[in-house]
Amino acid sequence: MKNLCFAVLIAGFGLNANAVGRLADVSIVDRDSGEELNTHFYRGEYWVVGTPGARYSILIRNALGERLLAVTAVDGVNVLSGDTANWNQTGYVFWARQHYEVTGWRKSDSEVAAFEFTALPNSYAARTGRPENVGVIGVALFRERATPESESYARAFKSQDVPNPAPSPTAPARAGSENSLAALGAGVPQSLGTGHGEREYSAVHHVDFERLSSRPDELIRIRYDSLENLVAMGVVHQSRRSPTQPNPFPESPLARYVPDPPDSR
Repeated sequence: MKNLCFAVLIAGFGLNANAVGRLADVSIVDRDSGEELNTHFYRGEYWVVGTPGARYSILIRNALGERLLAVTAVDGVNVLSGDTANWNQTGYVFWARQHYEVTGWRKSDSEVAAFEFTALPNSYAARTGRPENVGVIGVALFRERATPESESYARAFKSQDVPNPAPSPTAPARAGSENSLAALGAGVPQSLGTGHGEREYSAVHHVDFERLSSRPDELIRIRYDSLENLVAMGVVHQSRRSPTQPNPFPESPLARYVPDPPDSR
């Protein structure tokens, strides 16, 4: 089975309070500000606040000294194939200790359509007849089965001689493995979904990855909605400002008397 995978190009990262995950840190980035969105834990689930119209990305950081496969879904849809998501589908491959921002729905080996927060009816899932799971981002992580190639890579990583995942032409899948892609580079408020935004350049190439298990080694789930909805649900608590004392004559000066002179002693 052909599988798209992501080989990340930037190595090294620190701990982040907004990230979710154990094998990999997953966080949501506002692409307009460059900031990672705050994560709110509520009743066993992680939530982030989405701003309608804002572009966002899914930042995945591999925390291990080995490759990981990240099958990624938004609103119940696989971000690479557009199929209704199943963790047995195509995903992105991440090299050891590397990270990358998944910025949109993959349209080809060189292009994506940007993720952007939008009203639920305008979401890609709803427009393709699948509105049931709008409002959730999922990442299924798989460790790699040991092969001579993967063991060689692990030894290189431990010796600090980490190979740089350069682009390569699509290769046929070997028996028992998957051919994957490596990337280079008024009334009640309406719930948010993820729209099919503008096209952007994003190149990928195929790599081989054999899963250690048929089930994910870790399953990460992050839900999102508008600030207004999350406040109403109790997920986000906003501090209330103390009301100021009203002034019936705000443009009039206060009454004043002659002040005492300074102390001459």
